[in-house]
Amino acid sequence: MYKKNQSNSSKIWTALAVLLCVVLIPILIMNLTIIFKSVAKPQEVPSFFGYKPLIVLSGSMEPQILPGDIAMTKEVPADTLKEGDIVSYLQGSSIITHRITKIDEAGGTKIFQTKGDNNNTVDQTPLTADMLQGKFLFRIPRLGYAAIFLQSPIGMILFIAVPLVLFILYDVLRRSFFEKREAIKTSQLEAELEAMRRKLEEAEAAAEKEGEQKPNA
Repeated sequence: MYKKNQSNSSKIWTALAVLLCVVLIPILIMNLTIIFKSVAKPQEVPSFFGYKPLIVLSGSMEPQILPGDIAMTKEVPADTLKEGDIVSYLQGSSIITHRITKIDEAGGTKIFQTKGDNNNTVDQTPLTADMLQGKFLFRIPRLGYAAIFLQSPIGMILFIAVPLVLFILYDVLRRSFFEKREAIKTSQLEAELEAMRRKLEEAEAAAEKEGEQKPNA
């Protein structure tokens, strides 16, 4: 039973370590990539393999997209977009995520009219394909504020330090666990050897006593 519990504990710690790697490392890589690109090319919206996680700050797309959400968008060819699609585009230094309400064509160039679902009027600036940043795929509720914090110096330090501390803690506990298990095994082995030694001594003593009591022929 004890060995079985030890095996289960080891499997649990291993599963937790794998889970931390699977969850934290991709997020860390994506976050670092986006931060690096935003610094290297501040005039462009940073992406990760064509995907752009955008932090929503306004309620113009309520109730479908709420402030504090992360709107995940993906770069797509402009000719694949249709009315009703939600797209993100640059307006000055801001990124707007609104719905396409109308598509026109002028001189062979597509012009997109957009509007926020929660707005009363359409957007004043028609969009061309080069202004579009991507098509909205899905939202991650309320994770935007956490993302803002993680992109700050303190957030990055914590985001790197916390996983590192967890991995170190896991390694310390794992080593401690195996050291205790080896110590217990050694103690059990020594106890078994001591018991065998005593039995052997008792057997030898019994044999000598029997020999002393045996009458001479």
